[in-house]
Amino acid sequence: MSAYTDLVGCRFPIQQAPMGTVSSPELAVAVAEAGGVGTITAFGVPAVQLDSMLAEMASRTSGTLSVNFLTSGWDRDAVAAAAGRVRLIDFFWVDPDPEAVEIAHRGGALVCWQVGSVGEARAAVDAGCDVVAVQGTEAGGHVRGDRPLLPLLDEVLNVAGVPVLAAGGIGDAKSASGLLEAGAAGIRVGTRFIATVESGAHPVYKQAVVDAAANSTDISDAFAVCPLCATSPRARVLRGCIEAVRALAGEVAGETMLAGQRVPVPKGSGMPPGASATGGIEAMAMYASRSVESVRSIQPAADVVAELLASC
Repeated sequence: MSAYTDLVGCRFPIQQAPMGTVSSPELAVAVAEAGGVGTITAFGVPAVQLDSMLAEMASRTSGTLSVNFLTSGWDRDAVAAAAGRVRLIDFFWVDPDPEAVEIAHRGGALVCWQVGSVGEARAAVDAGCDVVAVQGTEAGGHVRGDRPLLPLLDEVLNVAGVPVLAAGGIGDAKSASGLLEAGAAGIRVGTRFIATVESGAHPVYKQAVVDAAANSTDISDAFAVCPLCATSPRARVLRGCIEAVRALAGEVAGETMLAGQRVPVPKGSGMPPGASATGGIEAMAMYASRSVESVRSIQPAADVVAELLASC
């Protein structure tokens, strides 16, 4: 169907973006089963635990799975373990690194690097990446660059020489087909998958995404208590949670489960509210892209894949 599907072995040119605890194993498996690429985030997960998780996921789908690594603190053993289990290793929020690519390739996996500039795209290709994902400022979550998607995509397509995914603000079939017609080999979608049955997001977060109107997100530094924000505190979230966290009394927004234990969620934490979160959910980091107005209901992930690609 495209250079991307031919390369990674999925049926449809769509990757579910990594979104921390929101991109649960259940969501990734559901997207893979629906013909896309399902992705989990490996940040902070030890290699042995990651290997076990991926083995269990692979037992539930013959589709294409991906594992995302963030920041320069990526674990070499974890990358090697993941590369032996999934088709695609995904990196973001760190400069392209030939060593990371070589470890993944040695394990038998392909490598995708998400970038926010033409220079970074060139560096990813030079490092040996098989796929480049271009993120525009319309994207939800942590925003790498400072340019809208379409002009950046056009420039990267002229220099990449590998399949290029478009990421940022893709919420319906019209935007998806438009980007594929513009030359993207595939689309990378996050926000639309938050409001799915299989998503790991808290029910309040899912409903907030469904209820959001047009122009209800901002790029903010309000949730800068996180490792990614140590280098660049810029994340697009729902405007309502910015207002809520600024009005929050005290230094703790609530609690959540982490590594099997309940831990506090500090005020301004970059951790999105997962299903186990309690307390001031509305004051936690509700990441969402400018496409959030397209989300109108909580659906199975397979239905989202089908709807996004209905015009393709």
